[in-house]
Amino acid sequence: MIVYKFGGASVKDADGIRNLAKIVSGEKEKLVVVVSAFGKTTNALERVLKAWVRGDKEYITMLDDIYGSHRRVAEELFPSDNAGKSKIDVLFARLEEYLSRPAEPDYDYEYDQIVSYGEIWSTVIVARFLENCGLNPRWIDIRGNLITDDRFRDADILWNESSSRIKSVFSFNDTNLYVTQGFIGSTIAGQTTTLGREGSDYTAALLANILDAEKVVVWKDVPGLLNADPKWLPDALLLDEVSYREAVEMTFSGAKVIHPKTIKPLHNKNIPLHVRSFIAPEEKGTIVKSDNVLKHGLPVFIKKENQIMVSLIPRDFSFAMGENLSRIFYLFIRHGIKVNIVEASAVSIDVCIDDDRMKVESLIKDLATEFSTIYNENVEMLSIRHYTPEAIERITHGREILLEQKTRSTVRYVAKKV
Repeated sequence: MIVYKFGGASVKDADGIRNLAKIVSGEKEKLVVVVSAFGKTTNALERVLKAWVRGDKEYITMLDDIYGSHRRVAEELFPSDNAGKSKIDVLFARLEEYLSRPAEPDYDYEYDQIVSYGEIWSTVIVARFLENCGLNPRWIDIRGNLITDDRFRDADILWNESSSRIKSVFSFNDTNLYVTQGFIGSTIAGQTTTLGREGSDYTAALLANILDAEKVVVWKDVPGLLNADPKWLPDALLLDEVSYREAVEMTFSGAKVIHPKTIKPLHNKNIPLHVRSFIAPEEKGTIVKSDNVLKHGLPVFIKKENQIMVSLIPRDFSFAMGENLSRIFYLFIRHGIKVNIVEASAVSIDVCIDDDRMKVESLIKDLATEFSTIYNENVEMLSIRHYTPEAIERITHGREILLEQKTRSTVRYVAKKV
């Protein structure tokens, strides 16, 4: 059994879904297909959410635009299948009904209830098209099977409950092909949750672990894992093989090709991850597997944008370490903020975090009585694995370095363009 994962770029339009069907139809093994929301749908739904929360009726027009794009894809893929298209109409009507009431005060809760529709819409269309192609797929609402806690927007999996449900539902008794959603799950009480942005890779890894898959294949719009984002460094080179550990280091530093949580479920059962191109499916791509020997001698460049560097100084000039440090990180956890870099001195702590302004402002408010706060906006976190002097010069040239951390194998900078 194999798990395929298709991201938003691979299903952004009707041609992308036809290409997905071609790739899927070429697989002879039992298959679970995990699909993300179409193209930029998640971003569009986030804009709908923000407008709705602030009482801006423009959200109605925004939602109409999203509906129109999905309806056009369905029309192009199955023009005479009115039953298939009516499913899309019903699902959009459900969201419209949900948005007809006032928003709850918990923004993260509302986020999960609304943004999760993107994956439902995409998988309904993909499954219907595969059915019309004669592939006999079974559509599964993963929310009834992947059970999480109630930490909205970054939920943790309840393994025992999820395992028993998934093994029962994905039984392959009456089909060899399942289509389901990435990124989303639900609480035991049935409230929809999400696993964090780009969480569809993680879903694929969880299903592979629970179902003892032979491998996971993530289909991307790049040839595989590269030693840099080609949109940043156009001469980026393909990495043929990468170890689990190397992949974890890359994703922790901000590499976007794989979700950071993806590797652990695969490593636990020694399941290889293949990163391949849906544009050139005949190419091998990259294999991520258990291997402690570095297969390449290339520096790996990673840039994480939209960062804020926050400096915290105790108002009473007490030492920043000890109880102060534990208090600070408790608040980071409580506000759902992940720390990408931390640097501590005797009387200050510097942290680099994602620029989620709502969460950051709430955190700073909670810290205000005990700490003075200074922060730098619009900074980048630059990382190099297996760095060389030339590699460092290449990415730091023309940037103001605000913070540097260096180990034997990795150097990281918080930097600002000058």
